Amino acid sequence: MTDRADRFSERLVAEKMVHFWDLRDTGMTAEAIAVELGWKTTAVFSVLHEHGGVRPSWARPSKGRSLSFAEREEIMLYRAQRLSVREIARRLGRAASTISRELRRGVLGRNSYRAAAAHRIAFNNARRPKPAKLLEPGPLRDRVKADLAKWLSPEQISGRLKQEHRYEPDMQISHESIYQGIYRARPGRLVRRLEKVTRTGRAVRKPRRKRNHRTGRIQNMSPLTARTSDADNRLVPGRWEGDLITGKAGKSAIGTLVERSSGTIRLLRIGNHKPRAHIVRDELIRVFTQMPGHLTRSLTWDQGVEMHRHQETTAATGMPIYFCEPRSPWQRGSNENANKLLRQYFPKGTSLAGYTQAHLDKVAQALNDRPRKRYDYATPNERLKTLTVAMTA
Repeated sequence: MTDRADRFSERLVAEKMVHFWDLRDTGMTAEAIAVELGWKTTAVFSVLHEHGGVRPSWARPSKGRSLSFAEREEIMLYRAQRLSVREIARRLGRAASTISRELRRGVLGRNSYRAAAAHRIAFNNARRPKPAKLLEPGPLRDRVKADLAKWLSPEQISGRLKQEHRYEPDMQISHESIYQGIYRARPGRLVRRLEKVTRTGRAVRKPRRKRNHRTGRIQNMSPLTARTSDADNRLVPGRWEGDLITGKAGKSAIGTLVERSSGTIRLLRIGNHKPRAHIVRDELIRVFTQMPGHLTRSLTWDQGVEMHRHQETTAATGMPIYFCEPRSPWQRGSNENANKLLRQYFPKGTSLAGYTQAHLDKVAQALNDRPRKRYDYATPNERLKTLTVAMTA
């Protein structure tokens, strides 16, 4: 695996990585973290698997002790202006010795200082040049591996070693260090198959979930109870319910919209894009900006991470979005029923990535022209037209 320090990217910026692991510690999913940071989901998984889901020491908050990348850029600028070390320190509010050490570390050929190079050097230094205790072969590593094979937990192993080797620091180790040895990416991992030594068998360590905290929570949600009561009687058009139906292994999806008063269906092409939040936002804006105002009164959705950008959708369409309570699909029952009908066209366990928007529109049109018993065998298209005429009369 290529070391992240071999090339410069925002994943070398301490502030960015501290934020990454802070989000991870709240229990957010990889997809939600990708949306928050503007990364690809694969980049999030890459970082998690590189460190086994364990926050490395260099990604802990520095409390202002370490120079930031922005400060190093300012040092480079001031250095080009030939300011003295003390003047640079005064402008940055740092000690002159800090600036002096930084310049000695970050100076390359011909006495030149480069912020990116200096930041990479600091990043490498922070990645602990001293090898971890369990990285090197020896009696401690052998003992830990043997105890893991006996299904002892890291905490039990650590406690036992402290008892048996009270006066031998080299034979003592914390349970956290053992966990890092278990989940560390190869080379250096203690075991080949995690399911042989851990109760969960996970390849990536999961953060401890805080009480009353749900993963990937959407910010600034309007609850369904805030929706006006005229949506309940299904007599006023323009109240929509939405969701995603997913394809094989959840790798592809189609967005579904159902108008509550008429059962009219619209389909959105999502494909295999991940994260999906920006695609869902763009598709909702495309659909609802083409509709007259009386048909865009509100949208109800569940609390899926694909709606992380709901505020941008509302800003572009002027349509409020309401969110159901967790695990309450009956609160958007029209959409749930429509999704069952759609499975005739898009069976479960198949990929949904290959369908064009034109094909999705044809499927929606077929369903909108299907007579419904609940409307006295009128079609959704006919029902919507009748309600619209009644509204404008």
